Amino acid sequence: MKKIVFLATILFLLNGEKITAQQANQNTKTQEITLEEIWNGTFSAKRMNSLNSMNGDFYAVLNYDRNTGATTIDKYSYKTLEKVETILSSNELQEVNSFSSYSFNNDETKIILGTNFEKIFRRSFKGTFYAYDIASKELTLIGKEIQEPVFSPDNEKVAFAKNNNLFIKNVKTNAVTQVTVDGKKNSIINGITDWVYEEEFAFVRAFEWSNNSTYLAYLRFDETNVPTFSMDMVGSELYPSQQVFKYPKAGEENAKVSLHMYNVSKASKKQISLGDYEYIPRIKWSNSDDILVATTLNRHQNNLNLFKVNALNNTTTLLLNETDKAYVDITDNLTFLVDNSFIWTSEKEGYNHIYHYDFNGKLINQITKGNWEVTNYYGFNERKKTIYYQSVENGSTNRGVYSIGLDGRKKKLLSNNDGQNNAAFSTNLNYFINTFSSSDTPPIYSLFSDKGKMIKVIKDNTQLKEDLSAYKLSPKEFSTININGNELNMWMIKPLGFDKTKKYPMLMFQYSGPGSQQVANRWNGANDYWHNMLAQKGMIVVCVDGRGTGLKGANFKKVTQKELGKYEVEDQIAAAKALAKRSYIDEDNIGIWGWSYGGFMSTNCLLKGNDVFSTAIAVAPVTSWRFYDSVYTERYMQTPQENASGYDDNSPINYADKLEGNYLLVHGTGDDNVHVQNSMRMINALIAADKQFDMFIVPDRTHGIYKGKNTRLNLYTKMTNFIEEHLIEKSNK
Repeated sequence: MKKIVFLATILFLLNGEKITAQQANQNTKTQEITLEEIWNGTFSAKRMNSLNSMNGDFYAVLNYDRNTGATTIDKYSYKTLEKVETILSSNELQEVNSFSSYSFNNDETKIILGTNFEKIFRRSFKGTFYAYDIASKELTLIGKEIQEPVFSPDNEKVAFAKNNNLFIKNVKTNAVTQVTVDGKKNSIINGITDWVYEEEFAFVRAFEWSNNSTYLAYLRFDETNVPTFSMDMVGSELYPSQQVFKYPKAGEENAKVSLHMYNVSKASKKQISLGDYEYIPRIKWSNSDDILVATTLNRHQNNLNLFKVNALNNTTTLLLNETDKAYVDITDNLTFLVDNSFIWTSEKEGYNHIYHYDFNGKLINQITKGNWEVTNYYGFNERKKTIYYQSVENGSTNRGVYSIGLDGRKKKLLSNNDGQNNAAFSTNLNYFINTFSSSDTPPIYSLFSDKGKMIKVIKDNTQLKEDLSAYKLSPKEFSTININGNELNMWMIKPLGFDKTKKYPMLMFQYSGPGSQQVANRWNGANDYWHNMLAQKGMIVVCVDGRGTGLKGANFKKVTQKELGKYEVEDQIAAAKALAKRSYIDEDNIGIWGWSYGGFMSTNCLLKGNDVFSTAIAVAPVTSWRFYDSVYTERYMQTPQENASGYDDNSPINYADKLEGNYLLVHGTGDDNVHVQNSMRMINALIAADKQFDMFIVPDRTHGIYKGKNTRLNLYTKMTNFIEEHLIEKSNK
């Protein structure tokens, strides 16, 4: 602990010295940030290669040898951070020139290698996969154009999906068993999630091996009656192609999801009855070979059940029920202990905390308590009876890493207490690599023991910090602002050489979606550099996290239930009006921008707050929640049939006639998430209201609008010019 405090003190002193020097030598900052530098990686922080924790005190890293052109899987020691051995080099393989992914089996005697990937949606892809035996050095093709291959615990078989069906390959005999036969595109999916599950429940592989390799549990999606969405893709050919997929919008029919159990030795399968439900967002085997735990949700997502499924007789028993007036979040925190008691996280007491239950669903104890949120659960060390987690105990804009006993005692801070601390623990939880950053400290990667002893700094970004000292960068000023009876977190970026006797145009940035956070004490992203670039041009940039955002308790987050876009918009408008009263803000030149949910917000703010906002940019905005997917939208709004006013009273489309200022609408035509239909309908509403506006339609780009040469540079040039013309230049007249 003393060493952590000492490290934090050093960082504080170093940062303090740099800030002091920065303030004393502002006139020496001559370099202006350029868009080209933002998007060519000039300001990118050095990152650690992604690592996979191994058994014992080791981890593996996928490396590329520039000299030999080989892809290697290298094994490292947590204790020394030194390479122990090269487990595999692609130069040793005749059939594979290189590979892009790897995963070990349970005892790390075999590896699944992946190559030739083809992206499907946000998280899903298909590719060519091989099984590699480390001892014999034998390479076996699992399959081409397959998804999510995974070894059975006995290491004899690999289960995978292809063309919406499930298969099992015996890696000893090469025999392939087809588990399902009814898979069909846009109709039946076995073992892989549909679009909306992948996007909103954040998983793709919907099958799990039992611990004894006897059973394969899987989900089956019947999306036959789900409405189809299509997008024309311009591409490079003479005629466009069409992307067609099932997309359940709010209030429309979802896929019918069912749980099935396949007995490997008997080659038989049976559907499991789970009663009444709409979704099965998680399945996980307990520490019993025959007991699977399935999570179900009703359509409103405010009634969650955990069911114990006995694979021997296919019976089910209710393990836990949790309800909420608004909704219950889905996480991956369910952890079974040796005795099959389990760890569970919940907001049921108003803040997200960690709980311990027995295998009958009886509460043993609440492990963490307080008016603060647990933000990440890292794991449980059975031998030490210790839980590791991340929380905002030291303020909602910070993250700290902690340990605590299973009995809720002996809580200990393991990291720095300010800034963002994110831990990557070893499999045995003896070590973790901590990533620390703050608004004035770029990422520092350090090795810590499980007791919080800082062992070694692995990588820092002192060179980046030094390089940035030559640029006209302004610090973020964190504060709170009292709006509509709430203390809201806020940051502000002012131009260097700020003069409080002058008036500056102001641009507000926000996202505002349920549970989100933009006001955080962390290092810069690309938008932060862009905001600083705008500040160097003579404007003030502000971000306020209003009601509905996260990490301040369930009541603060869930106040927007059934009214998305009401309270969040009220807070942004009220914040703009309050800030406009400050002597240095030009009240006639205030703008707002956002992306996705933030675009929905910026559009609404310009329309409903036309007495304070003169300019807005909306990138890939939702313009009516009737157009968005069922799982996300209904979690917060219920269905349009049940809550028509909630949908329509806060839809920008219904307020197009209120447009008085300057509006830039941006969307990618290949957006499978927030469909360009949203912007097209907004355009029609503006035309019907005879309102002038600007638009920037980007062919084939998805929700992130990034693929292709200069795409982001071109987009941000457009937005910069728009802001300069309508805010900065007008304010300077």
